[in-house]
Amino acid sequence: MTALNATHDPKLRSWVASANEAGTDFPIQNLPFGRFRAAGSQEAFRIGVAIGDQVLDLKAAGLVDTDDMNALMSVSVKDRQALRASISAGLAEGSDKQAAWSKALLAQAAAEMTVPCRIGDYTDFYTGIHHATTIGKLFRPDQPLMPNYKWVPIGYHGRASSIRVSGQVFKRPQGQTKAPDAAEPSFGPSKRLDYELELGFVVARGNALGEPIAIGEAEDHLFGVTLLNDWSARDVQAWEYQPLGPFLSKSFASTLSQWIVTTEALAPFRAKFERPAGDPQPLPYLDSAANRESGALDITLEVLLQTEKMRAAGEAPVRLTRGNTTEAAYWTAAQLIAHHTVNGCNLQPGDLLGSGTLSGPKPDEAGSLIELTQGGKQPITLPNGEKRTFLEDGDTLVIRGYCERAGAVRIGLGEVSGTVV
Repeated sequence: MTALNATHDPKLRSWVASANEAGTDFPIQNLPFGRFRAAGSQEAFRIGVAIGDQVLDLKAAGLVDTDDMNALMSVSVKDRQALRASISAGLAEGSDKQAAWSKALLAQAAAEMTVPCRIGDYTDFYTGIHHATTIGKLFRPDQPLMPNYKWVPIGYHGRASSIRVSGQVFKRPQGQTKAPDAAEPSFGPSKRLDYELELGFVVARGNALGEPIAIGEAEDHLFGVTLLNDWSARDVQAWEYQPLGPFLSKSFASTLSQWIVTTEALAPFRAKFERPAGDPQPLPYLDSAANRESGALDITLEVLLQTEKMRAAGEAPVRLTRGNTTEAAYWTAAQLIAHHTVNGCNLQPGDLLGSGTLSGPKPDEAGSLIELTQGGKQPITLPNGEKRTFLEDGDTLVIRGYCERAGAVRIGLGEVSGTVV
């Protein structure tokens, strides 16, 4: 686990004025990584760090000698921390780097962003126990959770080809569906398109094939966290998922935020990992004193919706839900990495691990529409009078995340938005 240091000092301020504004996602204590270029240009994407409403070009500032984000992520933890310290010192008020680095800044509003790194492989887990229980009740009222759920982190191997950056516009997926009263399936566009509120954990250094990553070392292999919307066609999934799990119902689109918030930036926002009384404790390969003491992340997540009608009327997105990861996630990021590799599977820099839908215990903390509407039986009514059970064409879904705690400066994860057409 990363210890607090000078880069987390709440009194630290930046010569980039917007980084000192109250409520900013990107104060100097954050410094998340992404890939950018000037909007409208055809130049190669470069590695940048968000600071206030600007992005600092690390290569132009002389901090790195590569445009390869995956190569940067593969360096040692010591080198990673040293780079953060150098960025922080150079952006701090009174730094002698101000004159030179001012020329390496680009307004985020003038930047085109892409997926923060090359994603070689994608694994989606199912760590949200309240989501798993609610969904289980819809299909298996007598046994919402399968017997293995509290013992093993459930996951499946997805695909990376259709993962895109925030702002993604995608077509409504098509596939086979079967109504309960139908004799045979039919083919057509999904009528039960949903979002899934998730976090994405981005792998730093990998491991050699056949060499598991121990739970005590797992976080050394975690570069950081990003927001993830893993869109889901519920009607397609219901017909196809037995016995091997989702396929076409998930592979059409997933959307990531522009920024990876590093494990170092999240150090002030760690929380105890505690199992409810009576639940089984993790097996030894998934357990450690450090993971119990501070393995969880304290992140607030919000979901907002803007319909096409709202957009035409100039109305802002409305919040559907808000919850916190400490109540939602049954497994920590370190446990996911340890479990993923315990059989000898080799992870690589840039691999993405999805948390699965993160829903809290209360109805207004749900991480999907299928939960909010009880399987489509209870439509939600928006302030303008429109109703929704699932997403309709023209709907834009926005996920936001942030961390705040007494004694620490608030940091944000930015947002991830996507629109179905």
